[in-house]
Amino acid sequence: MSTPIRIISSMATKSLLADLATLFESQAPQYSLQIESVGGVDAAQRVQAGEAFDGVVLAGNAIDNLLNEGKLLAGSRVDLVHSGVAAAVPAGAQAPDIANEAALKQAILNAPSLGYSTGPSGVALLKLFERWGISGQIAHKLVQAKPGIPVGTLLAQGEVMLGFQQLSEMKGVPGITVLGPLPDAVQITTTFSGGVSVTSTQAQAVKDLFAFWASNATAPIKVRNGMVPA
Repeated sequence: MSTPIRIISSMATKSLLADLATLFESQAPQYSLQIESVGGVDAAQRVQAGEAFDGVVLAGNAIDNLLNEGKLLAGSRVDLVHSGVAAAVPAGAQAPDIANEAALKQAILNAPSLGYSTGPSGVALLKLFERWGISGQIAHKLVQAKPGIPVGTLLAQGEVMLGFQQLSEMKGVPGITVLGPLPDAVQITTTFSGGVSVTSTQAQAVKDLFAFWASNATAPIKVRNGMVPA
């Protein structure tokens, strides 16, 4: 039996990669995958520290940083999916209008508390608030989820009343109502990519894995997980 291919990823792609792994192993039974999903910042730090992985799946900018630092094999980046941000409220709560940019901005100003993530979507959301000129008005009601903790959990527990995170991380969370994606004018899209770690002893196998995950055969799984094929 072959040595398992060890992958580390951010939580945003946890469900997606579990489904993709099942499909890959059914197509290539000579391989087995071990996928660990943690907070994206933690994942990048562990790779930077030299922990041995075969492959890494993170936001594209994080993959580029690891490539520039020599932690991933040059030229090994493969874009897998594009992931947009959705808004949600606790189950049973009144659903605010987020149909357009103006409505979304008003919903944010009206909300008693706001949840956002530590990932790239959270950073982009804060920049949106700055562009709107409302950062100072809402600073006191912002709650950032801890790394690895979905914003949906904060919503379900009543810690925040309006939350934002990638749709893939909102789907299937009990105790919340997903309002839908952000309006196109202010949608925040993150590209998640794979890269082959320099510590891998199975570099070609990982390249084959990422090529399969980027193929058309995986498109239905990506859509089912709230993402768009890259």
